[in-house]
Amino acid sequence: MGAETCTTKKFVDQLEGNTIPVKPIEEVLNKNTKELMSLPGVVGVAQGVWEGKPCIIVYVTKKEPSLVKKIPDILEGYQIIIEETGEFKALPKDQD
Repeated sequence: MGAETCTTKKFVDQLEGNTIPVKPIEEVLNKNTKELMSLPGVVGVAQGVWEGKPCIIVYVTKKEPSLVKKIPDILEGYQIIIEETGEFKALPKDQD
C-alpha cells in the first residue's frame, strides 16, 4: 500500500481483519501522532491500556460525532480509545 492516512487505515484494518499489532505501539504513535493531532478538536495522543492490552488514547475537547468519524477504531492493530477532556491548559510556573 502507498501512503495511508489513519482514516483510510481504519477501513484497511477492518477489511483485512488486522487486529494483532505487528509494530511496537511507540512506532505506531510516532508515525501517526502528527496526523491525529491535525484533526480539529484533538488535543492529545497517548499510549494507554484497554482491557489489559496496549491501546492508543486520543484526547478530544468534545466528543462530537463528526470528529469521532474521522478517528479510526483500530490503528495498525491497536485499539483507539477516545476520551473527552476539554481544553488542556498549562499551569503557571510557580504552581506545583
